[in-house]
Amino acid sequence: MVLQSPRWLALGYFTYFFSYGVFLPFWSVWLKGVGLGAEAIGLLLGAGLAARFLGSLLLAPVVKTPAHLVQALRLLALLTLIFTVAFWWGASAAWLLLVMVGFNFFFSPLVPLTDALAGTWQQQINMDYGRVRLWGSLAFVMGSSITGKLETLFGYQVILFVLTAGIAAMLGGMLLRPSVMPRGGALSQESVGWPAWRRLFSENWRLFTCVTLLQGAHAAYYGFSAIYWQKEGYSSTAIGYLWSLGVAAEIVIFAIGHRLFQRWSVRDLLLLSCLCSVVRWGLMGWSAALAWLIVMQVLHCGSFTVCHLAAIRYISARHDSDVIRLQAIYSAVAMGGGMAVMTMFSGYLYQHLENGLFWVMALVALPVLALRP
Repeated sequence: MVLQSPRWLALGYFTYFFSYGVFLPFWSVWLKGVGLGAEAIGLLLGAGLAARFLGSLLLAPVVKTPAHLVQALRLLALLTLIFTVAFWWGASAAWLLLVMVGFNFFFSPLVPLTDALAGTWQQQINMDYGRVRLWGSLAFVMGSSITGKLETLFGYQVILFVLTAGIAAMLGGMLLRPSVMPRGGALSQESVGWPAWRRLFSENWRLFTCVTLLQGAHAAYYGFSAIYWQKEGYSSTAIGYLWSLGVAAEIVIFAIGHRLFQRWSVRDLLLLSCLCSVVRWGLMGWSAALAWLIVMQVLHCGSFTVCHLAAIRYISARHDSDVIRLQAIYSAVAMGGGMAVMTMFSGYLYQHLENGLFWVMALVALPVLALRP
């Protein structure tokens, strides 16, 4: 069966982020359900985060040419499904540690490689990235909402069932054939090895610093906004609605971003994202009133989505041989390692500053004003 290439990519984003919407919010619930304590759960989640960082950094650059991206995605989806099925085979801490590392190691490179494929098709068939990527954001909300409802009705066992179904659907979708296969030249000899990596870092360090600061500032929001809002008297239902509002704003920008920012440079997009971040985190540190919380959540479309669009536009404009590696660095550093480091600092800062933590996140985003490429 053949799908139009944008639809093939949209299906890939949808099934990936649906599965991630199951895994990210609920995997600790499943681990607790199989009998693990808090320390063991923390160890497993930390090991998984480290494996995600290494997977994006080590596996994605193995693909030498955009022409091999579809085959690489299929192989990674198959390996991810194998490790997902392995969760059914045992519940000892040692076994789950091994499977968690394997699952995250192969699951994480799917994002930079899918984004690299999107960048290739942006050049090749003038595809609108935002209108394709929005299906991932929509799927994340659906995955987390459906899983939360099913877990309430049937218990923690349903979490692994839904995750397995989502990963299997992802593999099934990727086995379909896109109407236009990606094209691109293989890496030259000069593009291989440490000198090539050093060149990429030296030429693009401003971009990576900016996106790491902007995305890393979200660590406080992802890790502690719900705790802070509960302390301020908001129910879990209200907090869920607030998170959904942020994702809804994200979807709108993905849908209209191509037209809205057609004449904007990457430098301009990073300026807008920086201003939205400083205002958003400053407001969050200043007030927990519902009206301001709504404004803060709408600003998610600027603090996260505009930053992501800027990174994708910048990377997509590079040479074929650099796109895959730059996507790998972006995913590993900005969305992985930077987020992990900021999460650890956020835990310490929240313990001592509480809502003052978000003022610190505003300061973290501020240097982007001077560092924009």
